[in-house]
Amino acid sequence: MASIQKKNIGILGGSFDPAHKGHLGISKIAIKKLRLKKIYWVITKKNPFKNETFYTLDERIKYAKKISRTQKKIQTIYIENIVKSPRTIDMINFFIRKKNIKNIYLIIGSDNLIRFHKWKNWKKIVKLVKLIVFSRRGYDRKGVKSIVVKNFKNKIIFIKNKHISISSTQLKNKKRLNN
Repeated sequence: MASIQKKNIGILGGSFDPAHKGHLGISKIAIKKLRLKKIYWVITKKNPFKNETFYTLDERIKYAKKISRTQKKIQTIYIENIVKSPRTIDMINFFIRKKNIKNIYLIIGSDNLIRFHKWKNWKKIVKLVKLIVFSRRGYDRKGVKSIVVKNFKNKIIFIKNKHISISSTQLKNKKRLNN
């Protein structure tokens, strides 16, 4: 079991409503740049900062698995039923305690960096993981001025990536127009 502790894993959590090529793109970059053994796409029932999801949980899991099927190092999972919580801190503790994984890279976009201080136990999260922040158009400037950056700049790795011109919101809006 000691060899597992040396593995670097990434966690990309969210509602994946729906998963898209942007998720896949940043995952591939993270795997390469950070030498990750695996990235877990951890799907949550509902984002606590949003009202509702567009697709059902089963649809989101199925589509995330479909879009990442050719990537051996990406695994889509749903663990809220095991962890009994949608919170990131509880998911991280699950990986540390139950999976005995210590080198965890939490992958977020710069849009999430802005309100990261509102996440439950956000300071503890930053102490337990390496926070990886990918660029999102329109959010980078506010992100670098965020509370979490002011408090934990040395614990954050910023990844300069090409701007991804796709989002779950755009895909849902397109679907709404076509119905």
